Amino acid sequence: MATETVAKPRTSLRVRVQKFGTFLSGMIMPNIGAFIAWGIITALFIEKGWIPVPALGGFGTNAEGVPNVGLVGPMITYLLPLLIGYTGGKIVYDVRGGVVGAIATMGVIVGAGIPMFIGAMIMGPLGGWTIKKLDSLWEGKIRPGFEMLVNNFSAGIWGALLALLGFYGISPAVAWFSQSAGNVVQFLVSNNVLPLTSIFIEPAKVLFLNNAINHGVLTPLGIQQSLEQGKSILFLLEANPGPGLGLLLAYMFFGRGAAKASAPGAAIIHFLGGIHEIYFPYVLMKPILILATIGGGMTGIATLAITNSGLVAPSAPGSIFAVLFQTSRDSYVGVILAVVLAATVSFLIASLILRTSKDKGEDDLAAATSRMEAMKGKKSSVSSALVGGRSDVAVLTRPVQNIVFACDAGMGSSAMGATVLRNKIKAAGFPDVKVTNSAIANLTDTYDVVVTHQDLTERAQPKTSSAVHYSVDNFMGSPKYDEIVELVKTSNTEGPAAAHPDSAVEAEAAPAQGAHVAEPGAAVGTKGVLLPESVVLDGTARDRDAAIDEAGKLLLDRGAVDTTYVQAMHEREESVSTYMGSFLAIPHGTNDAKEHIKHSAVSIVRYPEGIDWGGKQVKFVVGVAGLNNEHLHILASIAKIFTNKAQVAQLEEASTVEEILELFGKVNA
Repeated sequence: MATETVAKPRTSLRVRVQKFGTFLSGMIMPNIGAFIAWGIITALFIEKGWIPVPALGGFGTNAEGVPNVGLVGPMITYLLPLLIGYTGGKIVYDVRGGVVGAIATMGVIVGAGIPMFIGAMIMGPLGGWTIKKLDSLWEGKIRPGFEMLVNNFSAGIWGALLALLGFYGISPAVAWFSQSAGNVVQFLVSNNVLPLTSIFIEPAKVLFLNNAINHGVLTPLGIQQSLEQGKSILFLLEANPGPGLGLLLAYMFFGRGAAKASAPGAAIIHFLGGIHEIYFPYVLMKPILILATIGGGMTGIATLAITNSGLVAPSAPGSIFAVLFQTSRDSYVGVILAVVLAATVSFLIASLILRTSKDKGEDDLAAATSRMEAMKGKKSSVSSALVGGRSDVAVLTRPVQNIVFACDAGMGSSAMGATVLRNKIKAAGFPDVKVTNSAIANLTDTYDVVVTHQDLTERAQPKTSSAVHYSVDNFMGSPKYDEIVELVKTSNTEGPAAAHPDSAVEAEAAPAQGAHVAEPGAAVGTKGVLLPESVVLDGTARDRDAAIDEAGKLLLDRGAVDTTYVQAMHEREESVSTYMGSFLAIPHGTNDAKEHIKHSAVSIVRYPEGIDWGGKQVKFVVGVAGLNNEHLHILASIAKIFTNKAQVAQLEEASTVEEILELFGKVNA
């Protein structure tokens, strides 16, 4: 029987370059803070700086006549390349790869005697990759007790060999390349043709190839030029916000429909926030508008060249604030002119195109945003805001298997929300979808859907960039839950559930493996978590802080926590509200306060008249202290009750503690 061969899809050159640029960016961007620190020190303390200090700027001699070393030279020669080398190795092979990458980078630094950013971007990943391959040779073959010896000596020996390779082999080649590239740049400047680079840079930005250009070539060359001349024009070839601003202003005046309406907000995000990708869909919607950004870019570069202006360090992100912050002392007029004139030219060209075109692009913004995200390879939260702010709604290309609720501590509001959504998804016929809860600090990029309080979404997104994110302000009854259920239905209908209609019933009868520990009735060892003495029918507090103290005192009286935990309950409330909806709040400590929990306990205080909780009315305050997930069973019971209006009414009318405990399903049984 013949076997059908399926050809492996080819990856386009653009995608390969894009991935390479992303990899380069991954080495540079985590260390931007160090670049900024170097830029500040350079701008302030060098001989031509704002506050010249010989000992810090590295010029002149000290009292003994010895030349001052300063901070500027060592930071740019050693610190920054070593950070890049370490980061590159760490990307490939975690900390072990980072250490070997840093050792290897030291070889090219000393061998070349000039800032070795390109060398660091070579030796760092090379060190990580090669030590990873070496480790695989003897994986599982080392006798017990000798692992540390072998690991340390192999890393040391191989790192030393790579350092020698860098010193004798790589550094001369990289130094030659840097010198040649510098000569090319100088040729372009001397012959007044540097503005022509915008013909390549502006389209590359829209195609997300800018990282390969900016971090692979411009930043390393710019750093070298800045070290020699005190500033560099190269830092603004790609980062100038003027061309994008002009394009968006043109849409504000001459666009139509969604493009015109969204352009003002996009302009603010682009110009002040430095997120240039926000204007890419406007170009993709009408590709001829790339002429406007090219014209603006060329104008900006020409202005910088004529005025001999530049930045002292990279501007990241490309915000006007970051640009001005890194501007050389003698370049403010030139840099501001470059931004203003670039925006003006871009605006004039884009306005002419929009006014003379029959198609103003009013209906194509959403499609252009989708094309941009497809080119980028992942969802863009900022550009999704252009099409109605629905950045949290998406159709996955894979079935939804794992959903996580994340909060600061991962033991209170997230557990409640997880229970509510789990029940909704099961009722929809998808019991195999796993719904868990976690602290934000413990998140990994392994989830399909991430749900957080709206004040925590920005903290969760970097840790789970490949997931769909939903922001809620009410964990008990958020309308987002119905959207998530619809997402599950849409994404999972082609899976086993669709092929086997009875599978949902079978799964309901036999719980899926890995069921969450918070599932009611499944917890073990919850006896004593909620006791009658921890329930108060008529609380005395009159405001939020006093209510937290009242619920916390019940936990203290049980010996479940110490006073530090109660203080942490207040800290948690100041960062993110624990209001859950349905008159319920569940104050609990921060993630760092878990060490102050002695045993799991829950307290319940009812306020018949209600109290103000950050603008919301609360009648029930549930204090939570949990170890080893023992409290999740009671939280699941509470969640079930407070999603049922009839049971909430029974809680309000209960006259005895026993009635309340009975409503919670005898959780101590």
